[in-house]
Amino acid sequence: MQLSTTLPTALGVFTLTADEAGLCGLSFPEEHQLVLHKSLVAIATHPLLHEAGRQLLAYISGSLRDFDLPLSIQGTAFQLQVWEQLRTIAYGQTMTYGELAERIGGRHKARAVGGAAHANPLAIIIPCHRLIGAGGKLTGFGGGLPMKQALLNLEGSSCKD
Repeated sequence: MQLSTTLPTALGVFTLTADEAGLCGLSFPEEHQLVLHKSLVAIATHPLLHEAGRQLLAYISGSLRDFDLPLSIQGTAFQLQVWEQLRTIAYGQTMTYGELAERIGGRHKARAVGGAAHANPLAIIIPCHRLIGAGGKLTGFGGGLPMKQALLNLEGSSCKD
């Protein structure tokens, strides 16, 4: 059974979701209303959601660079491969979709990498915001481009508009 909690932050209200195996969802503020049908619990009553909330707040405040949480994510083999590669992009660094595609079989997979990044259920924790377009351009992000830019600014990354 999945349980969710809401977490007010300086970037808006996020929704965290966990199942028996680990953290399985992080919804951005604009998606907040879409997930309210799930079973909501008080953050302090669920140890994993509480720890995920603590770590997310620490990340947003600039005092945490790497998340250490049990994850429970479901996806295709390709999505899982992309999400694993996303986790190797260091804090404050960026990589293009093409560069990540090259790591997993060729630049011709850049669009598929973008699709897998868009399907990422744990954005920020699995840092798809660190993917940028060719030439350093800021490109699509499930939380919106202003959120992506805010996260990159927080990490000290730079992009071209």
